Amino acid sequence: MTEQKQPVFVIEKIYAKDISLEIPSAPQIFLEREAPEINLQLDTKDALINGDIHEVVLTATVTARLKEKDVVMFLVEAHQAGIFRIKDVPGDDIEPVLGILCPNILFPYLRETISDIVTRAGFPAVILNPVNFDAIYQQKKQQQEQADSATQNNSSPLDSATKH
Repeated sequence: MTEQKQPVFVIEKIYAKDISLEIPSAPQIFLEREAPEINLQLDTKDALINGDIHEVVLTATVTARLKEKDVVMFLVEAHQAGIFRIKDVPGDDIEPVLGILCPNILFPYLRETISDIVTRAGFPAVILNPVNFDAIYQQKKQQQEQADSATQNNSSPLDSATKH
């Protein structure tokens, strides 16, 4: 009887990799009373550091804009990162761990980092709503599959013969 190894998932480190804040219309913007429109853009990237150690970076860009005047109040970009030990996870399961589980772990830290920097800059706190990383992962996977099939459909025998 063969003994199957149990998967290992360990959070080695969570850290703020990069944070930037821009207030392009300071100090005049602090006199405005209009509530801003908040736009959030998220992205994730992962990299194998070595062996079973992975780095996952969750990036958020938050733009607060006064819609009536088309003026940016502030722009925050934050990269929240984590180092994770992932071992003995079946090959097909590693991508969802990196694309769903790890971002779900990092998101509360990212939310706190953004809220903190915005309030320290003199603005009301920005509270980011929960994010469905499973849906984002599935959408990215579907887009990648479509791009891959489009690439395969566009290559001709002549193209493959000229590549070395």
